[in-house]
Amino acid sequence: MAQVVITFRIMPEGPDTNLEAIEKKASKIIAEFGGEVGKSEKVPVAFGISSLNLIFIMDESIGSTETLEKDISGIEGVNSVEVVDVRRAVG
Repeated sequence: MAQVVITFRIMPEGPDTNLEAIEKKASKIIAEFGGEVGKSEKVPVAFGISSLNLIFIMDESIGSTETLEKDISGIEGVNSVEVVDVRRAVG
């Protein structure tokens, strides 16, 4: 099976939310799911709020990321999680 590169956009509850703590917890959840986080970015959105974008690789045979999104949504301080990009890694 091929690998897929997925980008999650994690929106915090507010501008004072600790994105580093969310990143650590989300990365651990992704690793337990079978993925490997390669890069994280803080992207300014508006009114002092930044989103946390996590880019990770997983085997496409694992299937849907729906349960993963639900688990990350349960982290304290997380308002929402959405998949913003999915690419199949070739080679």
